Amino acid sequence: MAQDAAQGQWKPRVNPWLIAMTVALAAFMEVLDTSIANVALPHIAGDLGASTDQGTWVLTSYLVSNAIILPVGAWASSVIGRRNFFLLCITIFTIASFLCGLAPSLPILLVARVIQGIGGGGLQPMAQAIMADSFEEKKRGQAFALYGLVAVLAPSIGPTLGGWITDNYSWRWIFYINIPVGLLAFFLVTRLVEDPPWIKADRNNLKNLDYIGLGLLTVAMGGLQIMLDKGEENDWFASNFIKFFGILFVVGMTGLIWWELRVKNPVMNLRLFKYRNFAICCLLMILVGGVLNASTVLQPQFLQQLLGYTATIAGEALTGGGLALVVVMPLAGIATGRFPARNLLALGFSFFALSFYYASTHLTLDMSFGFASWLRILQMIPIPFCFIAITNAAYIGLPREASNQVSGLINFVRNVGGSIFIAVTGAVVTNRSLFHQARLQESMNSASPAFVAQSNALTQSFGGTGHGPGAGFMAHAQIYQQLNQQAGAMGYQDIYRMLCWMACGMVLCSFLLQKNRPGQGAPAGEAVH
Repeated sequence: MAQDAAQGQWKPRVNPWLIAMTVALAAFMEVLDTSIANVALPHIAGDLGASTDQGTWVLTSYLVSNAIILPVGAWASSVIGRRNFFLLCITIFTIASFLCGLAPSLPILLVARVIQGIGGGGLQPMAQAIMADSFEEKKRGQAFALYGLVAVLAPSIGPTLGGWITDNYSWRWIFYINIPVGLLAFFLVTRLVEDPPWIKADRNNLKNLDYIGLGLLTVAMGGLQIMLDKGEENDWFASNFIKFFGILFVVGMTGLIWWELRVKNPVMNLRLFKYRNFAICCLLMILVGGVLNASTVLQPQFLQQLLGYTATIAGEALTGGGLALVVVMPLAGIATGRFPARNLLALGFSFFALSFYYASTHLTLDMSFGFASWLRILQMIPIPFCFIAITNAAYIGLPREASNQVSGLINFVRNVGGSIFIAVTGAVVTNRSLFHQARLQESMNSASPAFVAQSNALTQSFGGTGHGPGAGFMAHAQIYQQLNQQAGAMGYQDIYRMLCWMACGMVLCSFLLQKNRPGQGAPAGEAVH
């Protein structure tokens, strides 16, 4: 009992905010790397003599290895200690970043990216767990505001920074910039971070790794990521290639769930889902991670494909959202310590619904850069309230020694949600655009007065510039191009409308959480086992 009381009174020897900023620096480096390479893929493929399709494996290889390592942090911490594991991850990530920059060929780059994903996979959950244990419960919301700023700001500025570096220097520098950050993070962690007394390193735990669970997780995540990454390109389940990886995911995930609920030391402690708040938080975090990542891809994609923006300018249109996060995130952290999590979630998802509905009605082909920036700001404002409230509520009612597993699972489901939503929303945009294209083409005939008038006007215009008999053909070609652009815009409007309805559903789901009293422990009726 005396030992438990001592553990309950433990506090880090340095200011917890110094610890939070230190681990946030390392996490920022890793989260940034998940999006900074996106705009550089054509340059990487061209420089290394690979096709654009092959270049996408630069992203997939990282995401797969990253997702596999996310839940392993708790076991690794039990073997070498959480601080040492965090330092090991920083070291692996930094060295792998250097190797990525040096890579002379695509295969070597992919190997380096896998290693980089292994190192990066431990940084996010361990940073979050260190923050959770360094702050007393009533101040966790403010600490998670800092982590939330890292988790959602880095993907927002990644495309902008990656485009600027690639356009002005070389794609290799998007990896080299991790080296000084990694060295600084390593130095600060060695000086400031320590393990709490309930984290005890024991090398005997080395033999306790759930190898079967890790293998099943690898199969499931590999199948899921490849299926999502290549699904649209291969016409989804019309392709045997996609069917194979879909089956691989289902078999791997089914086996993983069955095994993890029976093994003594699981790589993913699925028994945590017996806690109602934690299970609901995981569901909500899948959606928050999905919305964040999908919106980060959808808007730049719209600006580049339909409005002709360059990668750099399209990325700059997201900058306003990042600035909004800097302002709103601390406010959301303070609010988390004063209001029940479910109230903040309902507020956040309600704002999501309004912002997506606004986007669905105002996303047009004559949209200005300023208006695009304003749309991004509206989409980012609710993120802090949802992200911090979920992260904070996930720990409520759980034993402190479970913090490593909690952070690993929360980050795991957020990343999985991002991958799923990016693939699904992209496929929906394509399908809805084709649907609208077919409907609009029905009006391209002589029975449509608008089509005839536009065709005659363009034919006369082209005929007057010396194109002669081909003027009619050119007029129809231009009308068809305009039709495709309009159909594409309508496809994006549809996906934002769907996201709006989904956010409305999440408002209702928010009230499934038990009403906690901020800063006063577990919700009423939820025991700590």
